[in-house]
Amino acid sequence: MIHLTDNAVSAVRRFIDSAEKPIAGLRIKVESGGCSGLQYGMRLEEAAAQDDEVVEFPGVKVLVDPSSAPLLLGVTVDFLDGLEGSGFKFENPNAAGACGCGKSFSG
Repeated sequence: MIHLTDNAVSAVRRFIDSAEKPIAGLRIKVESGGCSGLQYGMRLEEAAAQDDEVVEFPGVKVLVDPSSAPLLLGVTVDFLDGLEGSGFKFENPNAAGACGCGKSFSG
């Protein structure tokens, strides 16, 4: 399934800790869009859906819907924080192609 690096887990925990409402987990999904046809989406969720696949990391639950799960197999999510900016980076060994922004890919 999907893997979060230690940096990504720490970043997600910071976002969860600063949220105004209780958070059930981080939803990671794949949807149509972006310059390569598919793009990653992330958001904090207050509740998991009944058919979600739940992947647990220390202090963080990742929620994945059934249609996104096959597209996220083997994906690693990292969080980079540097002079050029900060943000989540997706590494997908199954992607046929990706765009320069790192947020969009083709299957």
